[in-house]
Amino acid sequence: MVSKSFWTGERRKVILDRVSFQVTVGESIGILAPNGTGKTTLIRMMAGLEKPDEGEIRRTSRVSFPLGFMGGVVSKISARENARFIARMYGLDPEYVEAFCRWLCGLGEYFDQPIGTYSSGMKARFTFSLMLALDFDIYLIDEGMPSSTDVEFNRKAGEILAERLRTTTIVIVSHQPAILEKFASKAAVLMDGKLHQFDTLEEAKRLYDYETQG
Repeated sequence: MVSKSFWTGERRKVILDRVSFQVTVGESIGILAPNGTGKTTLIRMMAGLEKPDEGEIRRTSRVSFPLGFMGGVVSKISARENARFIARMYGLDPEYVEAFCRWLCGLGEYFDQPIGTYSSGMKARFTFSLMLALDFDIYLIDEGMPSSTDVEFNRKAGEILAERLRTTTIVIVSHQPAILEKFASKAAVLMDGKLHQFDTLEEAKRLYDYETQG
């Protein structure tokens, strides 16, 4: 049982209230939650970036950093240097990780420029490429795929992700049910600190719609 809350300055906001659930490799799960209820906090806890107030999170598989998370990327150095640094952190070949990211994100000469000079779309392409370059059993995605207007990147990244889904697991959190439909085989609803789990996304959507629109 895991609990998590924090002080907002006016009151204590409960994110998780004695919640217990298990992610099984090969069974992707979508978690629906309204904005402001703790989606990002939940996914950061699963990644090990935040600790629960009570309870324990056990990881028996290789779990990714959340897609779009920039905390592990250093803005002052280039994408090339970041890719090689992250590769060493995970015990992988820096040459391979650099080459994979360079090929997938398609940033051209910007790949050798500081990440701090990138647009938000360029950053999203690089971090998504970096996540796919690493070898994980479970991929964590906060609010869907990166927003990119680059058609070629979306095509290549989508094909790679679809291939990974055959042998890995995705945990995706969002406030929009439509985002989960492509990925999730099971679903849950996070609301008022409780996680309501369902066997299908359709069942989860019924509760979510009732609570958010009723």
